[in-house]
Amino acid sequence: MNVNSITTTSEKAGHGYVTSIDGTRIFYKDWGPKEAQPIVFHHGWPLSGDDWDAQMLFFLGKGYRVIAHDRRGHGRSEQVGGGHDMDHYAADVAAVVEHLDLRNAVHIGHSTGGGEATRYVARYGKGRVLKLVLIGAVPPIMVKTPDNPGGLPTEAFDGYRAALASNRAQFYYDVASGPFYGFNRPATVASEPIIQNWVRQGMMGAANAHYLGIKAFSETDFTEDLKTIEVPTLVLHGDDDQVVPIEDSAPLSAKLLKNATLKIYKGLPHGMVTTHADIINLDLLRFIAV
Repeated sequence: MNVNSITTTSEKAGHGYVTSIDGTRIFYKDWGPKEAQPIVFHHGWPLSGDDWDAQMLFFLGKGYRVIAHDRRGHGRSEQVGGGHDMDHYAADVAAVVEHLDLRNAVHIGHSTGGGEATRYVARYGKGRVLKLVLIGAVPPIMVKTPDNPGGLPTEAFDGYRAALASNRAQFYYDVASGPFYGFNRPATVASEPIIQNWVRQGMMGAANAHYLGIKAFSETDFTEDLKTIEVPTLVLHGDDDQVVPIEDSAPLSAKLLKNATLKIYKGLPHGMVTTHADIINLDLLRFIAV
């Protein structure tokens, strides 16, 4: 895919749209001094760049330039029929990065966004990426295969698809009020505003994009991508992640990466960038500022 053919639309201060190679309009936010160190955030499924509010405000306050886009079919980006796969996701990121001419950027991906960031850095990152962070990320591969016997069975993701097709709003509420933030754990107090914000972001996007995105985040094999990445990479994961089980994700990714630092948080959930932003933000700052 040739990202050099990208065209752009007019933009307003702090946000804008880029038209990617296949004509899909991708929304992005771009806050902070243009000459500052850029940090690019990649959101999880089925959310939007808004899921990084706590991190973007924190790093903006530290003098960084912070950028977050909405994946195609998610948030404010265009709802399209095709391209809901990691190759297109990565190409869309490349469109945003080239439009903004970001160099020496730190890319931070959570969950599905961790897969997207991994593929982007592997394919397009040379000369533009300084560091990578994967948080509760889906690589190397989520689904169970002969080569990945510890993965989740296909039936688990079939259940996601069935629930989404049956009652998307209820499914999103159940995910947010349950395993995503660990609100189903006995000692955890659920936050209704956090739940509603998750559902809000999900329902902004397109059902078809989210349905097809399940295949993208569960079946894409990032093994070769991880092997080719040379930049320093921080891999963060909660050991109580009920969405992306740690046993088949972070430690395996760290072993495949050439220059990885692995940190595991005892008892933290999949959505720890929101529930424990104070902890995660400081660890990100330590890694980025070095």
